[in-house]
Amino acid sequence: MKLSHIALGAALAVAACGTAFAAMMDHSVMVGGAPMYPSRNIVQNAVNSKDNTTLVAAVKAAGLVKALEGKGPFTVFAPTNEAFDMLPKGTVPTLLEPKNKAMLTSILLYHVVPGDFTFATLRADIEGHGGMVKLPTLDKGQDLTLRMNGPHNIEVVDEKGNVAQIETYDVNQSNGVIQVIDRVLMP
Repeated sequence: MKLSHIALGAALAVAACGTAFAAMMDHSVMVGGAPMYPSRNIVQNAVNSKDNTTLVAAVKAAGLVKALEGKGPFTVFAPTNEAFDMLPKGTVPTLLEPKNKAMLTSILLYHVVPGDFTFATLRADIEGHGGMVKLPTLDKGQDLTLRMNGPHNIEVVDEKGNVAQIETYDVNQSNGVIQVIDRVLMP
């Protein structure tokens, strides 16, 4: 191997370590291979996550970018691409059509709760309410139900009884927090 290839490899390794170190120093969480910086808002971070490209496309199609860049605080239960892939075939393209904007908006707002709900806050609320708490969403005040499933696992239950697991907790943002979930919730 040529010395220049070794030097290039070493430089790339140092750069990757530097990015990881910087992410650790500012308390960011890695989601979809990208650091989620607490100094950025929900949209500024989400657009960098390879695991949330479908969610970002849906937020853009629904015209919710400005709202999620707003002051907040918001807690977003953010479904991964895999969660969207679990929906019946053709659902996502249909929802992204302009004629279905109202339905898409409703579904997306159902994933957003006003307030800054970290794992610790959610756990305390759940335990303080007998093992289950209902949180009103931005979708016409419809509720999500949250409950513990083990010492460090919170489940989110939608109005239809579908259960999502929080996969990544406390992705702090400048205007709230993201809790990454494994299912799309339906109002």
